Amino acid sequence: MPDALGQSEAFLAFTEQLSRVARVDRPVLLIGERGSGKELAAAKLHYLSDRWEAPLVALNCAALAPALIEAELFGHERGAFTGALAERAGRFEAADGGTLLLDEIGLIPIEAQEKILRAVEYGSFERVGTSRPTSVDVRIIGATNADLPGLARAGRFKEDLLDRLSFEVLHVPPLRARREDIPLLAHHFAARMATELGLEAPPAFSQAAARALLDHAWPGNIRELKNVVERAVYRADGGRVEEIVFDPFARPGSDAATTARQPPPGAAPNAAPSATPDAAASPPASGTLHDAVARLEIDMLRHALAESRHHQRRAAARLGLTYHQFRGLYRKHARALAAG
Repeated sequence: MPDALGQSEAFLAFTEQLSRVARVDRPVLLIGERGSGKELAAAKLHYLSDRWEAPLVALNCAALAPALIEAELFGHERGAFTGALAERAGRFEAADGGTLLLDEIGLIPIEAQEKILRAVEYGSFERVGTSRPTSVDVRIIGATNADLPGLARAGRFKEDLLDRLSFEVLHVPPLRARREDIPLLAHHFAARMATELGLEAPPAFSQAAARALLDHAWPGNIRELKNVVERAVYRADGGRVEEIVFDPFARPGSDAATTARQPPPGAAPNAAPSATPDAAASPPASGTLHDAVARLEIDMLRHALAESRHHQRRAAARLGLTYHQFRGLYRKHARALAAG
């Protein structure tokens, strides 16, 4: 599974849960923000299942007009509607024996949801324009960032279908919940871009550039990280990344365009707006991304513990972590935290 890399507690816990349910032939819902890797997670679910030799078929429901989704899913007969010049199989038939990924499943019209429910429950459906049933054997994976229970309460998503699809619900962790994976992912994307550009080796990241990667909020998650790193490698001069550009639409020379620069000799690097007070006051991290991640984690752990009077569950909540994730980080940096 390309680009599905990580060693953080959040990523490993998610991967373990995914691997466990992959071999259970039931529907799965993947809930995650844009760019967080839902498609890759769906591919891993498929290729770890007993259906791995059969097709994995995907449909992005956001890319189709609501009126076309039913025909795209179930196919149509010739003359079923204007423009239907020949019969056509849909995605369910294409995925027979395998897996069907319904991306942005919350956008499927309620009428099509009824037919999906029948296909899930009975393994049959009818093409648009005919009452003749077609039988299929398909595992459904739904992916979305929508509040499906909320849509069901509002009458925009069938509760029966939600019940059938939610045998297991996997929450894909956003990148901000797995910051220790940023160096691994950044190196991977940089190496791949360097190969594409014909470079002998990927450029090294300066201390300021590495820190900018770690401090960014990453609203676009891994997809955004990939674009930012590839842009940095492409623009790097002298085999070294000195700046990170998060917004390519910003005017050249503006603060938004040049987000990170290597400070002049003797000058302290600027702290990112999202850095904690302790992190801003700490000495500069070393030049590697892995060391910078460790420094940031230790600073944030110290700050959260101090503000919560060393109540670890409250400290975990301040950091947006589960208690289990917090304990993993605490054990990882116990010696450094004890040293003060």
